[in-house]
Amino acid sequence: LVLTGTPVENSLTDLWTQLSFVNPGLLGSLTFFKREFASPIEKNNEEDKEKRLQKIIQPFIMRRTKEMVVRELPPVTEQVVHCDMSEAQSAIYEREKSAVRNSILENIESVGVEKSAIIVLQGLMRLRQIANHPLLTDETYDGGSGKFDTVTRNIESVISEGHKILIFSSFVKHLELFPGWLNRNGIGYSMLTGSTQNREKVINRFRKDDAIKGFLISLKAGGVGLNLTEADYVFILAPWWNPASEIQALSRAHRIGQEKRVFVYRYISGDTIEEKIQRLQEKKSKL
Repeated sequence: LVLTGTPVENSLTDLWTQLSFVNPGLLGSLTFFKREFASPIEKNNEEDKEKRLQKIIQPFIMRRTKEMVVRELPPVTEQVVHCDMSEAQSAIYEREKSAVRNSILENIESVGVEKSAIIVLQGLMRLRQIANHPLLTDETYDGGSGKFDTVTRNIESVISEGHKILIFSSFVKHLELFPGWLNRNGIGYSMLTGSTQNREKVINRFRKDDAIKGFLISLKAGGVGLNLTEADYVFILAPWWNPASEIQALSRAHRIGQEKRVFVYRYISGDTIEEKIQRLQEKKSKL
């Protein structure tokens, strides 16, 4: 048996790996599978290949969605919040985008596309960080961030109505921008990252103390395995490369034991790499 909540996380080869374990040879060799199914479906949206693959794998897959298993689960409402960057932030972003583009082109020219992957990833990472807040790449930055202002406004408004919020980011440095603001505004919070020593204590404090309204969580440290039904709002501060990680994160609140309707806000900075990541996510969700 193979048990998974994410049979396809990044590409169809994820499915090949699992079914090759369950029934070796069913989908042929990896080369054959990529040529026969993965490329035609992912790149060309060939419906006949989709249907054929579905027909082959159907007898071996028992799919159970959350809605089928827990019928009494309250609904979840999801909303994408588009944030305009501040002027200073936008100027830095555009400058960095040109620098990244030039450095990638130079690198490809000197060592070729294959060996330029690390430069591309580093460039994308910097652009993602600036889209959140330029402080993530430059500690001397003293301007604002459109996204930070929008998120803090939303935190204030949600907490004033007596709700608890889970706030996720894949960047720990991003989460670290919020404690100062929360303290200044008298809002109690907990924080969970990979370096948190006393996880249980931190989690229980959020769950049991009514004064703790916000829970800052890094996607890697708290995206799975936690039951946090005390919260009914989930803020995802930046899009991740695959939608499965975000679904796992919002499931910390939207799970057995949740009696209130859950609201999920995803924050995207306009005219940035984040919009492209969001489109990539939509493509992967469809797949």
